[in-house]
Amino acid sequence: MTLLLLSNSTSDAGYLVHAQPAIRDLVAGLPPASPAAFVPFAGVTRDWDAYTALVAAALADTGLDLVPLHRADDPVATIAAAAVIVVGGGNTFRLLHELRRRGLLDPIARRVWAGGRYLGWSAGANLACPTIATTNDMPIVDPEGFSALGLVGFQINPHYTDAHPPGHRGETRAQRLAEFCTLNPEMPVVGLPEGTGLAVRGATLTLIGPQPARLFVGTAPPRLLAPGPLEMIA
Repeated sequence: MTLLLLSNSTSDAGYLVHAQPAIRDLVAGLPPASPAAFVPFAGVTRDWDAYTALVAAALADTGLDLVPLHRADDPVATIAAAAVIVVGGGNTFRLLHELRRRGLLDPIARRVWAGGRYLGWSAGANLACPTIATTNDMPIVDPEGFSALGLVGFQINPHYTDAHPPGHRGETRAQRLAEFCTLNPEMPVVGLPEGTGLAVRGATLTLIGPQPARLFVGTAPPRLLAPGPLEMIA
């Protein structure tokens, strides 16, 4: 498989600008105007047509021909023909709900396992995991189960931060992930800070970005993952 799983899409430089080198690596070798199926369903307050236009502009230099699934006459055929599956961020529960309701989870998984490349950020990175249980989002809709694509054998927590504002009495992100790991001790979780991502090429896993990630497993203290090649997790 060839995957690029990003923590975030936005930065001070612009939409997906920080990820352009990694995206170019992801699509390297594809013919010009290769079809890319765009999954906008995580958008809630963002209109899906507007979302498509935003992503199309951000990916214009890649040469991909972005086809939004909400406009496709035959979404399953669009997925089967896609060289790249692009899954945008937003609300992970809405994303999974729409894909399950439309019967598109299995077609996406089959396409990626068959060689289609996968680009996902935030909710799109969550979707690549075994479940969406480590998303940061509110469950604004019932997705009828947390099981996701299972393209990787570990969980991701996008937008990971160690920040704890003065006066804040709620749990930190690390405490929330510790709760998950206590009840799911065999499932690793990678906390991806802003500006970072994971690139998967076959059996090779690489942490990209300017700062380390965090690896949570069971009740052990989280450990730092330095940018660069990693041992495959789980």
